[in-house]
Amino acid sequence: MTVAASEAPGGPGPRARIAEILRFGVAGLVNTAFGFGVYAGLVLAGLPVFLALLLATVAGVFFNFLTYGGYAFRQLAARRLPRFLVAYGGIYAFNLALLEGLRAFTALGPIAAQLACLAVVTPTAYLVLKKAVFREETHE
Repeated sequence: MTVAASEAPGGPGPRARIAEILRFGVAGLVNTAFGFGVYAGLVLAGLPVFLALLLATVAGVFFNFLTYGGYAFRQLAARRLPRFLVAYGGIYAFNLALLEGLRAFTALGPIAAQLACLAVVTPTAYLVLKKAVFREETHE
C-alpha cells in the first residue's frame, strides 16, 4: 500500500481513529478529575450546587480546550474556541438538568449525583465536541 491509511480518501484510517479515541479517553480522565475536583471542593466549601457546577465548568472549559484540542483531537486553534464555548454552554445546561433531576428523584447528594451524571455527560461531551467543534474540515 503506497498511501498511508490515515491519508487515504475518506478520512483517517482505523488506527488513527483508535489513537484519537484513546487520547480523548486520557484527556477525558484528566479533565474529569480536574472538573470534579473543583466541583467537589467548592461544594465542600459551602457553595450552592448550581454555582459550584458553574464555576467548575468555567474553570474546566479553558483547561479542557487545551487538552481536547491540543492533545486528543490535535486541532488546537483559537478559531475553534467560540464553537467550544457554545458547546460547553450546552453541555453545562444538560449536566445541570440531569444533576438536578437526579437530586430531585433520588436520595443522592450533590457529589454522588454529579459522579453518576458523568456516565452520561462524558460520552455526550465527546460526541458534541467531535461533531461540532473538532470535526475534520474539508477544503474543496
